[in-house]
Amino acid sequence: MTDEWKAPAKVDAQSGDEKSWKLLEKTLLASVQEQRRSRRWGIFFKLLTFVYLFGALMLFTPLMDMEKAATRSANYTALIEVTGVIADKEQASADNIVGSLRAAFEDDKVKGVVLRINSPGGSPVQSGYVYDEIVRLRALHPDIKVYAVISDLGASGAYYIASAADQIYADKASLVGSIGVTAAGYGFVGTMEKLGVERRTYTSGEHKSFLDPFQPQKPEETQFWQGVLDTTHQQFISSVKKGRGDRLKDKEHPELFSGLVWSGEQALPLGLIDGLGSASSVARDVIGEKELVDFTVQESTFDRFSKKLGASVAEQLAMWMGFHGPSLR
Repeated sequence: MTDEWKAPAKVDAQSGDEKSWKLLEKTLLASVQEQRRSRRWGIFFKLLTFVYLFGALMLFTPLMDMEKAATRSANYTALIEVTGVIADKEQASADNIVGSLRAAFEDDKVKGVVLRINSPGGSPVQSGYVYDEIVRLRALHPDIKVYAVISDLGASGAYYIASAADQIYADKASLVGSIGVTAAGYGFVGTMEKLGVERRTYTSGEHKSFLDPFQPQKPEETQFWQGVLDTTHQQFISSVKKGRGDRLKDKEHPELFSGLVWSGEQALPLGLIDGLGSASSVARDVIGEKELVDFTVQESTFDRFSKKLGASVAEQLAMWMGFHGPSLR
């Protein structure tokens, strides 16, 4: 009799525990869902604020530029930056530099152009394009002078460009020159032999693979390639001589075209530059218009923002996916 009455009590206790757990589970699930909902709304409002601020920036940036233009003096000096490697698709590509030059020369308020150079050089083709365009624009606009100002480095193709200017200035510690041509590579023939690896090349021309680093050099091909470099070097020398004229002291110093570089202080008596100065001092003291207006072709605000946004989004996605790269701690 006593046992019969105890069984229902156990059932009621188990049933009560189940209900409690279900209630607790529902409460936890509801809390999690509420947190997720709150997080989604938080992200939505952050994005909305971000879009609003970005739209405001895009709207007011042109107005700020117009306001700056309106407050400028009657005339000014155009500044064009030549920074980094001179090559196609780079910031210092011929397209960018030439576009900046044309815009500057077409501006009625520009009284002089300063090319501020900080470059180790690069493609002789790209440098040649810019050189020729400077010569052409100077002939079309004889009243507008072009001044190259070398900051840290104006070497090789960068000096090629500078030599087309009316005058060249540099700091006393700038590195100037490197009038030469180089082409470098590696040879892996001995390594291939040691590894027992056989190179198989199929070509339809006798010398098609003459620059292949896995094949032995042939004297006639080496001589041919040296001829190509010498021809390019002579083109470089000829352009520099045309640009600098009698100012060059190459007869007294034939090593000017050897590929060496000099400090600005050394370059001055050699005729490689015309004086010591900066972009601002040239604008103020030589051109006579101290205000510098940047005509350098730049990425648009939207492009710069897109790149930064893309990097930020990629970083957030990596974090959400649980990926963490190497770190030093």
